Amino acid sequence: MFNLKNQRILLTGGAGFLGSVLFKKLLEHGAHAENILVPRSSEFDLRRWDNCVAAVKDVDIVIHLAAKVGGIGYNMNNPGSLFYDNAIMGIQLMEAARQANVKKFTAIGTICAYPKYTLVPFNESQLWYGYPEETNAPYSLAKKMLLVQAQAYRQQYGFNAIYLLPVNLYGPGDNFNPESSHVIPALIKKFSDAVRTHTKTVEVWGTGAATREFLYVDDAATAIALATERYNKPDPVNIGSGNEISIKDLVTLISDLTGFSGQILWDTSKPDGQPKRCLSVHRAETDFDFVSKTSFREGLETTIQWYNDAVDQGKL
Repeated sequence: MFNLKNQRILLTGGAGFLGSVLFKKLLEHGAHAENILVPRSSEFDLRRWDNCVAAVKDVDIVIHLAAKVGGIGYNMNNPGSLFYDNAIMGIQLMEAARQANVKKFTAIGTICAYPKYTLVPFNESQLWYGYPEETNAPYSLAKKMLLVQAQAYRQQYGFNAIYLLPVNLYGPGDNFNPESSHVIPALIKKFSDAVRTHTKTVEVWGTGAATREFLYVDDAATAIALATERYNKPDPVNIGSGNEISIKDLVTLISDLTGFSGQILWDTSKPDGQPKRCLSVHRAETDFDFVSKTSFREGLETTIQWYNDAVDQGKL
């Protein structure tokens, strides 16, 4: 078990949605703020090898959150850069960490790495049973290579790298940019803005038949902190709530919580993405005592309130 109290921790993506919450969570787990290094992308472009070398100097633990991400539309429009940027950042950073004798490397993967058609709930043993859903494939395969690298480095060099597979996250501070946001912030923005402007219709992509699992950002940060402290095995670990909801039911719930009373229009010419997503979360509970605490409705209500407050205050 790693006592975080005296460890120097590199937290890439630490100023982002998940990273800013994880920074606070690491403090709760004993880390000192002055020992948590958060490289800014403007100063440390991790696509460059020399920046990766500089970032890991005198570091004990690396938690690699930094990623280029987006929703279905963004993925379809940017497959090349999504693949290259995510692959080169992770591969170079892990190699630099190995060369610098970093004690532990926590790599954050993605639920999108699972095959398009997978038995539900997704078990970690099914990760290599097929090709990912096409719109997510370049991004997810780039992130999936970090699992291969972590296991290979453990086998050859004894390098302590672990790999976590979080489901789609949501919560206050999420990305609400319609060009790149994921489904929950995109829907919250659409319905909340419609209520604010008295718009009578909201258009939603797909058929609503696909299912998803979501995890509140504070719970995800807790899981990563616990795994960094307690998990030291080569096997990947799912990070989720274990609860599944259809996109149709999600749209209805967000519509109700935002107070929208107009008409919902489904654009069935747009893709649904992966048909089903729901995780087996047994390994996380067994190996480092993680169980999600935030109910989905509570998390959505908090996120909707945060969004409306941010809009009212001119922050979004």
